[in-house]
Amino acid sequence: MTDNKRSKVVTEGVARAPNRAMLRAVGFRDEDFGKPIVGVGNAHSTITPCNMGIGAIAARAEEGLRQAGAMPQNFGTITISDGISMGTEGMKYSLVSREVIADSIETVVNGQSMDGILATGGCDKNMPGAMIALARLNVPGIFVYGGTIKPGRYKGQDLTIVSAFEAVGQYSAGNLSDEDLRGVESNACPGAGSCGGMYTANTMSSAFEAMGMSLMGSSTQSAEDPEKADSAARSAQVLVDAIRAGRKPRDIMTRKAFENAFALVMATGGSTNAVLHLLAIANAAEVDFSIDDVETIRRRVPVFCDLKPSGRYVITDFHAVGGTPQVMKMLLNQGLMHGDCVTITGQTVAELLADVPDEPPADQDVIRPFDRPLYDQGHLAILRGNLAEEGAVAKITGLKKSSITGPARVFDSEEQCMEAIMNRRIHAGDVLVIRYEGPKGGPGMREMLSPTSAIIGAGLGDEVGLITDGRFSGGTYGMVVGHVAPEAYVGGNIALVEEGDTITIDASRNLLQVELDATTLEERRKRWQRPQPRYRRGVLAKYAKLVSSARYGAVTDKDLEI
Repeated sequence: MTDNKRSKVVTEGVARAPNRAMLRAVGFRDEDFGKPIVGVGNAHSTITPCNMGIGAIAARAEEGLRQAGAMPQNFGTITISDGISMGTEGMKYSLVSREVIADSIETVVNGQSMDGILATGGCDKNMPGAMIALARLNVPGIFVYGGTIKPGRYKGQDLTIVSAFEAVGQYSAGNLSDEDLRGVESNACPGAGSCGGMYTANTMSSAFEAMGMSLMGSSTQSAEDPEKADSAARSAQVLVDAIRAGRKPRDIMTRKAFENAFALVMATGGSTNAVLHLLAIANAAEVDFSIDDVETIRRRVPVFCDLKPSGRYVITDFHAVGGTPQVMKMLLNQGLMHGDCVTITGQTVAELLADVPDEPPADQDVIRPFDRPLYDQGHLAILRGNLAEEGAVAKITGLKKSSITGPARVFDSEEQCMEAIMNRRIHAGDVLVIRYEGPKGGPGMREMLSPTSAIIGAGLGDEVGLITDGRFSGGTYGMVVGHVAPEAYVGGNIALVEEGDTITIDASRNLLQVELDATTLEERRKRWQRPQPRYRRGVLAKYAKLVSSARYGAVTDKDLEI
């Protein structure tokens, strides 16, 4: 070694001595300093059953990283339980938490110059938050899902958390006893894991598997089953291989991968939130994918999985008959899945699906044959019209009719609407309008599971329409339209609707409109005044200032100007 080279090595070694001293204190030995340092984004918490099993999963991942020759560093990320905060002011923090999670993972991984990231998540916003961070960072990364909850049981019926929300509506309508309300509440959530239908968490885990960012077969495993922890250990090994091969998230999260994810979401009847979250992830990955692309995919992919909320079965049933890989193989065979997309394993989608049967088992009806779907086209329709010039999202599975025209019942908050439903002031034929609940106006774009479940419980699910610039839970179904953009707070036409105006929701024509001419709308606009912001300080105020339209996924870093 020349004197100059020796001098450089000595200088760098001296400069890094404080770094090594800090790392020695957390368990590094001499031989560990040459290994890849991998962050384990640990979303464990006891705030919600969705995340309470993640600590053990993260521990298995750490063990797997060590065995594969890496050095893990465990750090925490936050969670908000949508199911607990639903219907309260606290729900405004839910979508905000997605950005906080993404920011925190980005901050730690970049701040500590980590070589890779294994991100975990269970509740709805951990998952897209983690994937947004992986897309921003573009260091080798993998997502490990905490797993689904097993169904509760009461009087011979499978229960999920949505059963409890619908029971409230049944009770208020006089159709459920005190004993049965308590029975549903006490049995709906029997243990650890995310809400058990094809709601938002299971939708996102399945979408990530279809994108190639999680291991094949991992997205529908139960949180409490041994295979879930085994999958975490295997994910760690795959990640270390990706680090050594230089395989990065943006190599995997291509436009074709997003098309695969949305095809899977359509086939399984997944959550409306998939539109918001996958658009946000595409923004982070700098992939050209828009809300109009969602409609294009919807028109060519049928729904052939009979899953809750609009279907009959829960995710444990789905997993038992082949789950996400089975659906992907069926889509691949029909030319609706890009088999050449690379995955985190380094293999292509087609290679990973090679041994999956072409058809689902014959003795079940959770996954229908492709030529006998539940619906000939996908269920997440993008509506436009004078009430949604930038688009809105309707979930149209489980409907007896695809359109409704009726008088507007206008509410400037979720609470106002819920009070009207519970006091039986909503009638068949009404179209409910819940506004000023958008990304900026809420702020935070609350989910409307409480009012939609109360409507279902009251027996009005096929007779009442509901539109909002807020969101819906993955457990929502019925004649409902969310993500209306532009939102009311920025002057979207939803802000101009008055009680009694005639509104049309027509999913077959992708139409959402108020039956008013442009002149009338313009006259009302001249009189309209933006409400005062509900928050002036703190995280909600900062979010309201930064957040973009729902058409872009309600992200907080869209075309920021410094």
